[in-house]
Amino acid sequence: MYKLVLMVAMMVIWLSAHVLQVEEEMAMKTLFQSKRAVNRAAHAAAQQLDKEALGAGIARIDEALAEDAAELYLQRNLQLDENGVPLAGSFLRDPVEVLVFEVVNAEQSFPFYYRNDTYHYETVLQRPGVIMIAKVVHPRRFSLIEPIVWEIKGAAELVVG
Repeated sequence: MYKLVLMVAMMVIWLSAHVLQVEEEMAMKTLFQSKRAVNRAAHAAAQQLDKEALGAGIARIDEALAEDAAELYLQRNLQLDENGVPLAGSFLRDPVEVLVFEVVNAEQSFPFYYRNDTYHYETVLQRPGVIMIAKVVHPRRFSLIEPIVWEIKGAAELVVG
């Protein structure tokens, strides 16, 4: 009888370890997908030229177009609605919140040193660009690990060529 109890206990331990590993792998996949989405959104935003300023020879980002492009890219890459709420079929469960969206334009002197102490982020921009920080919550499938909340950071520069 004790062998049967030992065998069941070992199976529970093995299964728990396996579930923990699966959960950690799913968390890493979520982090990587979210990081790519934030990077793509920042890059898309940074490419929104202000055509009037460009006509005057100034490379500058149109802030309204940049914000719209970033939102669209986040929505499409993370399968979100207009409010940042995951759609049916999305790998996320909680809304994605854009914590920081800043456009650094030609009015600044470059290289521009950006620092955000609240989210512990620093970057250097060599030309006009966009800084974006989004809050993403890992959709736990099992309750073996604590909830994970990431503040995913991204930055991109205007590419004029």
